[in-house]
Amino acid sequence: MQFDLIGTLLWPLKWAVELVLVGWHTLFTAVGLPPAAGLTWVLSIIGLVLIVRAALIPLFVKQIKSQRKMMEIAPELRKVQEKYRGKKDQLSREAMSRETMALYKKHGTTPVSSCLPLLVQMPIFFALFSVLNDVSKHAASGVGGVGLLTPELTTEFYDARLFDVASMHVNLVTAWGQPDGQVTVAILLTLVVLMIASQFFTQLQIISKNLSPEAKTGQAYQMQKIMLYILPLAFIFSGIFFPLGVVIYWFVSNLWTMVQQFVVIREMPTPGSDAAKAREERLARKGKAIDAAGKVVPIEKYHAEQQRLLEEAERARAAQPKRQQPVGKQRAKKQQSAKNTGAQGSSTPSPGSSPAS
Repeated sequence: MQFDLIGTLLWPLKWAVELVLVGWHTLFTAVGLPPAAGLTWVLSIIGLVLIVRAALIPLFVKQIKSQRKMMEIAPELRKVQEKYRGKKDQLSREAMSRETMALYKKHGTTPVSSCLPLLVQMPIFFALFSVLNDVSKHAASGVGGVGLLTPELTTEFYDARLFDVASMHVNLVTAWGQPDGQVTVAILLTLVVLMIASQFFTQLQIISKNLSPEAKTGQAYQMQKIMLYILPLAFIFSGIFFPLGVVIYWFVSNLWTMVQQFVVIREMPTPGSDAAKAREERLARKGKAIDAAGKVVPIEKYHAEQQRLLEEAERARAAQPKRQQPVGKQRAKKQQSAKNTGAQGSSTPSPGSSPAS
């Protein structure tokens, strides 16, 4: 018997995916939906998205904070890169790597942190892909899944049809050979296009609205622009092999990301970005502003804080010792000679004055 490493690694996630799917399926059938209806299982997949994405909210918050910190240290990273520009020897590369990692450690961030939600979600995505992929052979063998997906539920899942046409486990490759294959292909193509479009728009709104001018000059920005167009191409080719249920999962997950990103960009934009300026304009129309702590306060309180900060800065500047301007040796000798001459002149009695008795 051949050992299935991928299946063994995915087994806990497949069990969890089946648990959530069956849980939602039980809930929807309890309120009157047909157990074998395509709509029931589609809603169960949407329920899986809601559970997964809600669980990822803490990671999403961490991602936002990490992205902000990466933008803050972008100028320092550019200085390190400029320092070692053109140096290709091993010692220079190691020194550049050490200084870069020291910056990440100092500010408590890494480039990987901004990808955490996607990295965590991908194994779940593959687990769902595996569950849907196994439905056909499990239904043919009369067995269930790895967890709560019993043989009866597996058969219902296998027989479920979206719009009474498209099976949850079918993809664009296998749809051609089925009855009503053209309708199934049309449904799949529509959902794949929507999946890709939602992914593209989500990334586009980040690049176009939520980056500061400094961030738009770095190498990371150029990579983001390239990925903006490369990712859709990757999904075009991979989407051909995605079962309908996986396409639905990914599309709904993209919709969640798009709405979530819209709220974050509107209410917590990157400082200096176009979105931040738009938010400041909206607040100004309401008589509000953002104070030094990042809180929304009345405009009067904001002006009072700005005045106080200005006065504190002026007092600190006045309290600093004045710097002596450096002078050359010749000028220093002349200044010293002038002082000595002045001192002698003040001590010599003026003509006509009588000496003190």
